[in-house]
Amino acid sequence: MARRRITAVNGMAAVRAWESGDSDRRTVATAVRYCLEELAEVAPGNSVEVRVPPFGVTQCVEGPSHSRGTPPNVVELAPQDWLELATGVTGWETARAAGRISASGTRADLSALLPLRR
Repeated sequence: MARRRITAVNGMAAVRAWESGDSDRRTVATAVRYCLEELAEVAPGNSVEVRVPPFGVTQCVEGPSHSRGTPPNVVELAPQDWLELATGVTGWETARAAGRISASGTRADLSALLPLRR
C-alpha cells in the first residue's frame, strides 16, 4: 500500500480547485502529489517511475524493480498534463501523440490506469 502524505479530503479539494481553474502553486502541487499517491495505490509496485517535476515522483506497477540509477521504465510529464490525464480531461494516446508525455520502457504505458477512479 502506498504511503500517504495527503489526506483524501485535502487531495480531492485540491483536485476540485484545480478543475475549477485554480492555478495557485500550492493547489497544483497538492493535486499532483495526491494523484501520484492514488496511482501508487491503484498500481502498487516499483517497476515504473512517474515523474512530475517539480512537484513529485512515485513508483508503481508490479514487476522487476531497480535499485540504482535511472529506472528502465520512466514516465515524465508536466503538472498540467499529469492532472489532465489523472482526471480524464485528456487521454493517454492524445497526450502521447501531442508529445506531452515522455515515456520509456516496456511498462511505461499507463493508459490502462488512467484516468484515476475517484
